[in-house]
Amino acid sequence: MDASRLYQCWQLLRYLGPTWLMYRLYHAMRIKSGLIRRQVPATTWGQQPLSAFLSDPSQAEVEKYAALRQSSARRFFFDPQRKAQFKPCFAKWDSSESSPEQIADDLGQGFIEFFSHERVDVGFPPRWHADPFSGDAFPTDRHWSQIGDFGAGDVKLVWETNRFAFVFPLVRAYWRTGLEQYAELFWQLVESWSVENPPQLGVNWKCGQEISLRVMAWSFGLYGFASSPASTPSRVALLAQMMAVSGRRIEANIGYALSQRNNHGLSEATGLWTIGALFPEFADAARWGAKGRRLLESQARSLIYRDGAFSQHSMNYHRVMLQDYLWSMRLGDVLDQPFSNRLRDRIAAAGEFVYQLQDESTGQVPCYGHDDGALILPLNNCAYRDYRPVVQATSFLTTGKPRLDSGPWDEDLFWLFGVTESSTRSTLTPSAPAAIPTSIMRTSSATTTRETATSLRTDFEAPEGGYTTLRSSTGFALTRAARFRHRPAQADLLHVDIWWQGENVAIDPGTYSYNAPFPWNNSLAQTSHHNTVTVDGLNQMQRAGRFLWLPWSKGKSFSRNVPHQGDVACWNGEHDGYRRLSDPVTHRRGLVRLGAEHWLVIDSLQGLKPHSFRLHWLLLDAPYEVDFAENSLELQTAVGRYRVALAAVGSTSRCEVVRADNESARGWSSPFYHARQPAISVSLETTATKMVFATVLGPDAETPTVDNNVVHLQGPDWTASAALNLTRDRGVALIRSIDVDGSLLSSTRSITHRSFESITESHQCTSC
Repeated sequence: MDASRLYQCWQLLRYLGPTWLMYRLYHAMRIKSGLIRRQVPATTWGQQPLSAFLSDPSQAEVEKYAALRQSSARRFFFDPQRKAQFKPCFAKWDSSESSPEQIADDLGQGFIEFFSHERVDVGFPPRWHADPFSGDAFPTDRHWSQIGDFGAGDVKLVWETNRFAFVFPLVRAYWRTGLEQYAELFWQLVESWSVENPPQLGVNWKCGQEISLRVMAWSFGLYGFASSPASTPSRVALLAQMMAVSGRRIEANIGYALSQRNNHGLSEATGLWTIGALFPEFADAARWGAKGRRLLESQARSLIYRDGAFSQHSMNYHRVMLQDYLWSMRLGDVLDQPFSNRLRDRIAAAGEFVYQLQDESTGQVPCYGHDDGALILPLNNCAYRDYRPVVQATSFLTTGKPRLDSGPWDEDLFWLFGVTESSTRSTLTPSAPAAIPTSIMRTSSATTTRETATSLRTDFEAPEGGYTTLRSSTGFALTRAARFRHRPAQADLLHVDIWWQGENVAIDPGTYSYNAPFPWNNSLAQTSHHNTVTVDGLNQMQRAGRFLWLPWSKGKSFSRNVPHQGDVACWNGEHDGYRRLSDPVTHRRGLVRLGAEHWLVIDSLQGLKPHSFRLHWLLLDAPYEVDFAENSLELQTAVGRYRVALAAVGSTSRCEVVRADNESARGWSSPFYHARQPAISVSLETTATKMVFATVLGPDAETPTVDNNVVHLQGPDWTASAALNLTRDRGVALIRSIDVDGSLLSSTRSITHRSFESITESHQCTSC
C-alpha cells in the first residue's frame, strides 16, 4: 500500500472511527464473497408466496386475506371511508396553475415530473430499469449486489420513477374527483413493477432507502384507494406480498444504511416500522416494527443536534429527515404507540431550525448542502423550494398548533392529521382518526383554536451545527462555521447567502448531479463555486471520494459581543482548511448587517509566502452592468436594483465576471437536481502574502476602502467603519468594533438574538 493510501486510511480511522471502517470492510466482504446473495437470494415471486410471510399461512388465499385485512387492518392517517365527506375541503388549496389532477393525468400518458421540476417521458408502463434521458438501462438479470451504483450513468435517474412518489398526487386527485381511473392507474403500475422487478433482481432492490420510500408510497396508495373497486382482493394480496419481501430486504442490509449516519438509516428504519405497524399479520411484523422504532429513536439522538441541525449538512436532506419522522411519529400516534417525548422535543428543534432559516415571504430556505431533489411526502401544491409545508406539519406534530398562517401548505395537515380548516370560524378541526396525542395538546377541546406559535424569526444561532443568520426587515444572511461531527458534504465553510425582498441575491450553487460527465460530476460541491475565498486554487478539504472530504476542516464561530451602535449586527468566524498548506493560512471572515438593506463581508487571509487568493460571489441571474474600475456590479432584479462592490487591499487584483461558462461549471446554479440555469459569477483575485477583501452588498452599495486596519463605507445617508484585528493567530475575531453615523445611528430598530437554548426551552414537553 502506497503512502497516500495509508494516509487516507489513517484519516478514515481518525474521523469515522474503527467501528465504521471495520463494518465497511465486512460489508465489502459480504458483497464480494456472495454472502449477501445467499442471505437474500434472487427468486421469483412464486418462490416467495404471501403464505411464507403470514403468521397464519392459511389466510393467504386472496379472498381470505382480503377479509382479514378488512376486519383487522390497522388505522392509517386518514379514513378512506370518509373520502366523499372531505371533497369540498380541497378547493381552498388548489389553484389554476397547480393541481394533483394534472400530475395524475400526465402519469396516464407516460409522463412523470422528475425532481419536482422536469416533465419526463418514461412510458406507460414505465421502463423501470432505464435512464429516460440517455436510454441506457441497468441489467435486470443480476442480483442487486452485483450491480454498481453508477454503471449506467446516474442511478438516481432510474430510481426517481421507482420511488412511486406519483402515488401521492394520484391519491390526492382521486379524493378530489372520485375518478376511478386514478385508482386503476395505481394498481396497474404496482402490477407492472412486480412483473419487471422479481425479488432481489435488478438495481431497484439495491438501495434500502429507495425500497423504504416505495413502501411509504405503496402504503399511502393502499389506504388512499381502499374504497375503490379497483382495489381487488388479488391486488391487495399482491401488494402485501411485495411489502413483505421489501421488509425482509431492508432488514437484511440495514447495517450499511446505518453506517452512513444520514437519511439512509432513518428512511430504512421508517420502512421497517411502517411494514411492521401496518401489517401485523406478518410473522416478522413485531420484530420489524420494534427494530424500526428503536432505530428511529437512537438515530435522532446521534444525528439531530440539540440545536436542531442535522448530520447531513443539507437543507434538503433536513426536510427528508423531518418527513421521515413526521410519517413515523404520526403513525405511532394513530396506532396509540407514541414515540418518546425526548424524540418529539428533538424533532421540534429540527422544525424550528428550518423555520429560522426561511425567507419570510416565500418560505424558501438557502440551497445549502447537497440537494438530490428528494421530496418524499408531496402532499400539497406548494413549490419544491417552499418549506412551509414541513414547518407547518412539524409544528402541529410536536405542539398541537400550526406554526404559520393558513395557506396551501395546510393540506399536509389534512393527510397526516385529518385536520380540516373552517375559514369562517378560524379553527382547526381534527377529524378521525384523532389528530394529535393528548400528551401534547395545548387544549382539551376536540376543536382547537387556530393559534400559531408565538416566536418570530430572529437573528439565530445553531452552535452545534455551526449555522448563523442575521436578519433585517428586508431579508437575511446565512453563514456557517462548523466543527464537523459527521462527514461534510461540501467544502463550503464561511459561505454566505444573502436574501433581499424575497430574492436570493447571493446564492449557493446547489447540486446538479452526483454522476455526470465533466464538468458536472458533483463539481458544485467545491469551494470555488461558493461565496467564500479559495487559496492557491484549492478546496478547503481534499476530495477523497464522490461523497468524502479529508481531512475535515474545523470552523469556529465567535461571540457576537462586538462593540457597535445603532442598527447594526455583527458575526465573526474562521476555518482552518488552509492550515494544511506548507505555509499555513487561516481564513477569518466578518459579516455585518448595516441597517435594513446593506451587508458588509470582510475576509482576512495571511501567510508568510505569496499565495493566490480568490474571493468569489455567485449571484442570481438578472440583467447587470459591471464597473471594472470600481470592482462593482449592479443587478436589475425583479424587485429593484441591487449592487455588489468589492475591494482587495494591499495588492493589485483582477476582477472577473462570468455568466454560464461554456467550458466549466462557473456561472451556473442548480436549483433542482439534474437541472442548471445561468448565474453570475464574480471573482476578485490577487497574489500576496496577506490579503483583506471587503464586499458591500445592497441597493446603494459603494466600493469600500481600507485605511490603517479600518474598513470605511459610505451609504446614501450614513457612514460606517469597521476596525479589524489583523493577525495570523487563530481564535481572534476579525472585526474588533463598528462605528456608524447618520441614519444607522438614529435607528432604534433591533432584532432579538435567538439561540438553540431558547429553542429547547420553548419546546419542553408537557410531561417533563
